[in-house]
Amino acid sequence: MADRASAGRGPLETLALAGLGAFALAADRVDDLAEDVASRLGVERQEVREALTDAFASWRREAERVGETSSDAAARLAGELGIASREVVAELELRVAQLEHRLKLLERSS
Repeated sequence: MADRASAGRGPLETLALAGLGAFALAADRVDDLAEDVASRLGVERQEVREALTDAFASWRREAERVGETSSDAAARLAGELGIASREVVAELELRVAQLEHRLKLLERSS
């Protein structure tokens, strides 16, 4: 299933999603990291935790923005090149299947 989902993504979108995953993992370890940094710098753990949380949130927003921008750019490029989107192809496949079904019904009735 992951292969199917990643097949429709461009390299920039895949990179952005990988970055989001890394940030999510890092966010889970914020407390450990905050404690380590606080002890090394001699500052309050809560201050370091807040700074790290802010930094991760900022990175996450930027990664999402890059992913959206790359998806939009890829869609525009595909449109300019005349490449159909997956949705358009799926819709056309459905229409062809409906027409084939109707044709079979007409052939049976003749």
